[in-house]
Amino acid sequence: MAEKNLFTSESVTEGHPDKVADAISDSVVDAIMAEDPDGRVACETLVTTGMALVAGEITTKIYVDIPKLTRAKLFEIGYTDASYGLDYETCAVITSIDEQSPDIAMGVDRSSPEEQGAGDQGLMFGYASNENDQYMPTPIHLAHRLAERLAAVRKSGEIPYLRPDGKTQVTVEYEDGRPVRVDTVVISTQHAAETTLETIRADMVEHVAKPILEASGLDHAAVRYFVNPTGRFVLGGPHADCGLTGRKIIVDTYGGMGRHGGGAFSGKDPSKVDRSASYAARWVAKNLVAAGAADRLELQLAYAIGVAQPVSVRVDSFGTAHVAEDAIVAAVRELWNLTPNGIIEALQLRRAIYGPTAAYGHFGRSDASFSWESLDRVDAVKAQLGL
Repeated sequence: MAEKNLFTSESVTEGHPDKVADAISDSVVDAIMAEDPDGRVACETLVTTGMALVAGEITTKIYVDIPKLTRAKLFEIGYTDASYGLDYETCAVITSIDEQSPDIAMGVDRSSPEEQGAGDQGLMFGYASNENDQYMPTPIHLAHRLAERLAAVRKSGEIPYLRPDGKTQVTVEYEDGRPVRVDTVVISTQHAAETTLETIRADMVEHVAKPILEASGLDHAAVRYFVNPTGRFVLGGPHADCGLTGRKIIVDTYGGMGRHGGGAFSGKDPSKVDRSASYAARWVAKNLVAAGAADRLELQLAYAIGVAQPVSVRVDSFGTAHVAEDAIVAAVRELWNLTPNGIIEALQLRRAIYGPTAAYGHFGRSDASFSWESLDRVDAVKAQLGL
């Protein structure tokens, strides 16, 4: 008998308060990387009613107009009216920026780039599955696409009563480890006060959910829809909930499928292995799965501050490997330079590429700037492992 189970993942729109904070933090990273690729950034943002607070440690040769960047990002997301509780023109923008600790810099900086140490200790995970063309868990992939679609119909004016804040959630039925059916879709969207729940529900199903589900190729004939289940979502965004950088780490990664090391990504330059090594772990896992080493694979990397080489490399194939796991680990060590500098150089991470990562996931994206999604080592893996 086939083994069936359900798995659920969620996403949020770019107007969700935590994602607003992520976007502002990454806009600071991009501004610095564009003119000072060796700059060091650890930028945290808090957004609440009528205010954005940007704080952290930044060492750079250039001047960055953080209030201007913050207002531009709020405008881009759609916080353009004081009635939303946060308006790009009139909100307060407070900054509190120090330089990076010299104690940290001492552990990272070296006489040659090849010897650059990790910016902190920590563990990072990368994951990939061959269940779809994106090599991503299907629930989080669909949740992201729904959230993207929700933002798109708002910004285009197709559904004019929508407001920036929103959340999506997708439950997928798996049969013998393969996704076969969409069981449940949840969409919660901020809206104008005068809009009826009946209108919102009809539009969310017809104009947001159905186009995404039809493109998924999965059975969705009997899907259950929950749209604005409380019945009202007028008060939203930072006006309703304080937003913080780095508070959506499961949304940012694999939707709860696989483990998470705990470190956030947004607001950090690539010397921080929380970000760069997580990207590298995804790159490695995706190439291994695409090469046929396993059907599902999770890679763990761990680092010590100031030390270049990872202190451990671990593979878990969940019983789906087609070669021995120790051989896979040996191939990883042979084919990838997983030092901080090796990762940064291979993935070209000293670029202004981080803004698009702040919403709709850091993985499973097709944009060329997501260099860690490249399948450039598949042939090398096949040759190394005899696949």
